[in-house]
Amino acid sequence: MQRIIEYTDDGSSTLFVPELNEHYHSVKGARAESQHVFIDMGLKYVQTACPRVLEIGFGTGLNAFLSLTAASETGKKVHYTGLEIYPLEWDILTKLTYSGDPTFRQIHAAAWEVETEIGPCFTLLKKKADFTEIHKGNGNGRYDVVYFDAFAPGKQPEMWERQRFDYLYAVMNDGGALTTYCAKGVIRRILQEAGFVVERLPGPPGGKREILRAVKYPI
Repeated sequence: MQRIIEYTDDGSSTLFVPELNEHYHSVKGARAESQHVFIDMGLKYVQTACPRVLEIGFGTGLNAFLSLTAASETGKKVHYTGLEIYPLEWDILTKLTYSGDPTFRQIHAAAWEVETEIGPCFTLLKKKADFTEIHKGNGNGRYDVVYFDAFAPGKQPEMWERQRFDYLYAVMNDGGALTTYCAKGVIRRILQEAGFVVERLPGPPGGKREILRAVKYPI
C-alpha cells in the first residue's frame, strides 16, 4: 500500500494511506494523540512498577518511542510487545519528524521476534503476528496495558470484533487497562460484553472529543 507523509497540527508527522483513505494518527496532532491516549491514559494509569505492554498496530513506532521516554522519566521498567503484520520500511520512517531521535532509531534497529533491551527501563519485542495467535493455549495474565491502535472500525472491521476483545480480556492481568482512540458506542458495548469496565475520557487537546479506557477488574 502507498503511504504519504503528512504533517499534523502539533507539528509532528503521520502517514496517510490512500487505499484506505485513512491516517495512522490524528491530523489534529499525531504525537499529542499518542501521548494522551496511550501513555497518559494507559501506561501512566496502571500502578505496577514493571508493566507489560501490548500494542496492537506497531505502525510507525511512535507509541513505543513515547513509552520508552515515559519509562525513563518515571523509572517504570516496561516490557513492550508491539505487533505489526506489515512493518514499515526504514526509508519511510526516516521522513517522520521524530525519526532523528537516537532512541527512535534504536527501536527500529531492533530485530523482529527477539527481545531487545533499550536502556535500563525498556525491553522491546516486535512480532509480525496477529494478536489472537501469539499466546494460543497459554494466554492468561500476561499484560497490564493494551494499546489498541488498529485502523478505524470502518476501515478494518474485523479488528474490532467481539472475539478479539474476549481474547484481550483473557491475556490481561487484573487491574490492566486497554485504551483506544475510538469512542463509538458499539465498541464501548463490545468491550463491556467482553467483561471490561469501560469509561469515556476526554480526548486529546484539539482532537477527538472522547476516548475509551477499558479496565479488567477482579470478578
